[in-house]
Amino acid sequence: MKKIKIFISSVQSEFAKERKMLFDYLMEDALLGLFFAPFIFEKVSALSRKPDDLYLDEVSVCDIYIGIFGKEYGNEDDKGISPTEHEYNLAASLNKTRLIFISTNPSTERHPKELSLIKKAEQEVIRKKFTVSAELKTFVYASLINYLEEKEYLRTGPFDAATSAESSLDDIDKEKIVQFVREAKAKRGFSLSEQTPVKEILTHLDLLKNGKPTNAAQLLFGKKPQHYFISSEIKCARFHGYDVVKPIPSYQIYKGNVFQLVDQAVDFVLSKIDLSVGSRESSVVVPVEYEIPQAVVTEAIVNAVAHRDYTSNGSVQVMLFKDRLEVWNPGTLPPELTLSKLRVAHGSFPANPLIAEAMYLAGYIERIGSGTRDMIRLCKEAGLSEPEYRLEDGFRIIIWRTGQPTGQPNGQPNGQVTGQVTGQPIGEVSDEVAEQIRRVIVAMNGEMKRSEIQKILGLKHREFFIDNYLSPSIEAGVIEMTYPDTPNHPKQKYRLTAKGLELKVKYSTQDT
Repeated sequence: MKKIKIFISSVQSEFAKERKMLFDYLMEDALLGLFFAPFIFEKVSALSRKPDDLYLDEVSVCDIYIGIFGKEYGNEDDKGISPTEHEYNLAASLNKTRLIFISTNPSTERHPKELSLIKKAEQEVIRKKFTVSAELKTFVYASLINYLEEKEYLRTGPFDAATSAESSLDDIDKEKIVQFVREAKAKRGFSLSEQTPVKEILTHLDLLKNGKPTNAAQLLFGKKPQHYFISSEIKCARFHGYDVVKPIPSYQIYKGNVFQLVDQAVDFVLSKIDLSVGSRESSVVVPVEYEIPQAVVTEAIVNAVAHRDYTSNGSVQVMLFKDRLEVWNPGTLPPELTLSKLRVAHGSFPANPLIAEAMYLAGYIERIGSGTRDMIRLCKEAGLSEPEYRLEDGFRIIIWRTGQPTGQPNGQPNGQVTGQVTGQPIGEVSDEVAEQIRRVIVAMNGEMKRSEIQKILGLKHREFFIDNYLSPSIEAGVIEMTYPDTPNHPKQKYRLTAKGLELKVKYSTQDT
């Protein structure tokens, strides 16, 4: 098949990094590389004729024109027109498919003629606004997939860009979108506001297709994601020893959107691993440190949720053993990656790029493509052995809890935790509850809001914290509400009781 030619245009002195990123991505991606042949300025060797003429020739033979518009306008010819505008005008006159991506710089920062070019493009074609290069990459990906589907080069798209026949905007939870926008604006400078209509936000994120929410939209913001995707849940289990042995002391199945799944699973692990408590010598806030760095636990679980195969009947498994944490997901590595490449600098090839992009914007992924290396670095800094990455009927991450591995994982081959757990082992639950109450006591300092206690302990899921930490502490009589007759009082805070203060002194003595 003859490849589809793409001309990537921008002012040469602007977006050089982005042009190269798109070129490399289109050349290396296993799917897009089959269909597209990109062209950028930097790949042209010594020229025997004027560059501007060559570029216009490339525009004339291209199938798709990608324009990246920002602040600069470029060098003007004797008619006062830049090469970029000439290229756009030619693409328009030849009715080329034009994909326009505009940086979110304020109008005051743009060259007046660049602003005019942007306004002209906005009147003629659909355009997207981007803040960072990762966002640009996702938008280009989604636009090209749509192009392939419209031209019927692809009969089916990637899972997260597809839709269900039953899917509708009524399935989308507006409050979840508002919360996402709030987080994305704070973490990544997201360009839309909380007041932006839901449909416009979903369109901006490429989460609508023919007016229907995509699979990614349902998993990210759906009211009941498991209605469409039964296996989109996380099974968390804690074992006393080194193997999968029943009865399982602690077993939870978490449901919800992908953000809720990650928060609940991370909080489950943090509530079961050791926590060291520092002193308040340098701060009124007590410093806490988990035996496995919280960022490592989060990255392992985010990786499983973002990159899993959602067409599989398997669920993400999070299993905590005496010597290790294992996170397994029903997925595999893309063709571009190997297990050895995960340990060095490598590109990002997410199985579900629309889901991964939303998680990046919300701050769940720090730098796309660096997560596995960050886990290795953080484990080393904490004095732990390097994590292990394995392909075993899916993808498994093993994080050792001690400085050296004490043995090899001997659990079930595919890491599946099956069956229903009934009853509770004598003593185990009370021990766990006692430990969680202790953590609340040592975190307390005067009157504190629920959110303040939760933040100190590094827990993100509100209901998990209330059910497993706050309520048991109140029932045990170690903390009390400042407004006991009005539990939902807007100014509600919590403080230690006399019993709690006595235990705090005891725990402080033990810690020293």
